[in-house]
Amino acid sequence: MFRNGKLFLPPPRDGSDFKELFKRLAAAGAGRPLGKDGFPAGPWTPELLAEAISQIDSNRVGVDLRTVQLWFQENEKGISTANIRWLARIFGCDDPVATSEWQMELSAAQSRLSAKRREWKRAGSSAAQEIPDKALTATFDDETDSPAELTRDTDAKGPRRRFSLARKSEAFFSHGSPLNLPASVFAGMTALGFLSYIIGIHNVTYERADGLVKQVGFLWAVNWTLDFMVFLPLFFFFVIELLVFWKSEGRRKLAAQGDQVESGDAWLRNVDASSYTYWSAFLICLLFAGLFQWIGVSLIPLMKGGGNYAMDWGKIALVRPEVISVPETVVFTGLAYLYMCLVFYLFFAGLILLYTVVHDLWRIGGGLKKLPHVDHQQDLNEACLTVMRGVFRCTVLGVLVAIWMKVQSSYLASSGENIVAWLVGDMSSMFQGRDDVSTGFRYRMPTHYSSLLIVISTCFVFLYGSIRLGVGGRFHAPLWKMSAVVALLVVSYLLIDAFAGFSTLLAISVLVALYGLFDPGLGRWRASELGNDQSVS
Repeated sequence: MFRNGKLFLPPPRDGSDFKELFKRLAAAGAGRPLGKDGFPAGPWTPELLAEAISQIDSNRVGVDLRTVQLWFQENEKGISTANIRWLARIFGCDDPVATSEWQMELSAAQSRLSAKRREWKRAGSSAAQEIPDKALTATFDDETDSPAELTRDTDAKGPRRRFSLARKSEAFFSHGSPLNLPASVFAGMTALGFLSYIIGIHNVTYERADGLVKQVGFLWAVNWTLDFMVFLPLFFFFVIELLVFWKSEGRRKLAAQGDQVESGDAWLRNVDASSYTYWSAFLICLLFAGLFQWIGVSLIPLMKGGGNYAMDWGKIALVRPEVISVPETVVFTGLAYLYMCLVFYLFFAGLILLYTVVHDLWRIGGGLKKLPHVDHQQDLNEACLTVMRGVFRCTVLGVLVAIWMKVQSSYLASSGENIVAWLVGDMSSMFQGRDDVSTGFRYRMPTHYSSLLIVISTCFVFLYGSIRLGVGGRFHAPLWKMSAVVALLVVSYLLIDAFAGFSTLLAISVLVALYGLFDPGLGRWRASELGNDQSVS
């Protein structure tokens, strides 16, 4: 029997389980197009079936080859609810009535397989030992295997996967405890702080040419202490939190209704798609922000002098040789810049992962909207809100990192004795009518440029998320509040040291931003904005 130019077999309704039913249909080539000679084209292979399912127009997610291979193997593996629908389309030859019949038949066959599996479990450990090792490794449905386990099994049988910087970077965030990466960044800065204390540059001053005694100690540098001990660890924590939510709950709930193998593999394909972006960020951070900047800003001035850069802890050996020698400074600054460039690579890798999550959610949401018989709007809205809250928190922390980088750089060129006195003096000058806060020396400030890159990159991710997930969504009020906080922070960043009293605006924006970390919506709102009547905070 043929339908739509394909071999059609009606549902047998003989009580077979999924494995028995699928084996017969695959061998017969049910759903395959007819050959040029008008005869059936032959049996299905895993590759042909995976390609056919992925070519279904409404299937935006596709199916992984390893998942299809599990259906062909002699094991207790079943099929997920999402894949039943696609397999019914194949066996039903794209006929709506036949597809519906096959969907009911496949669901019943899967239920019979699940019942057999439960009977096997009740049989006890004695029966379990009689099952071959291959079946023991596949006693659950395809939705319960982890992609990592399947990858290890595949690698053991075939050539090893080549090194992937994208996957290695993603593993830093998704593998192990959520505290591992933030704690490592904090520990690295703590170690540098101890070293600075040991060699004596943790708290050091020098007399500038105009007679001003200026504090340039390492522990006084807020772009190191605050950024690497507070804001960057928090940034990594929130990226990890969002990534864990999306991989373990959000994506599987929307994309494949619990199919962990397929969802995990599709996510890794999305990560691999940004491979060149990861390599670009790595080379920029390691070579330009790390090596070349260290040579130009620190090494050459220490060895040869010169360079119109502000005096700081990295060049204090030039004016205070009794505190620290040049070789010691070279070693310490080399370690500090190496640590800095690696951490900032992880920072940009976190931004790439945030972009990947947003893009993945937008793409899946677009596919769900094309399925009018499946109502996922509530789940989709909740996922969009959760993702945007995570992106907002990371954006706030990224801009705060850039703010303190620019504040420290501006302070070194200012007339303040230390950074606290400088900010307090600027705040009071607004009320006293003074306009001398910006009087100081003119230096090259590469940190101004690098901090601007951080602001642009961070805000791009937030803007992309707002456009993809916010336009047409149902949470405009919280999104506008988030956008207002980000805009206030960016304005505060741009106006640092631009007028007397800038620190007042800076203090207000920082306080609002810190509050936004705990409550991204800046107050409670009704989930009616999401489409229900429950309260969401």
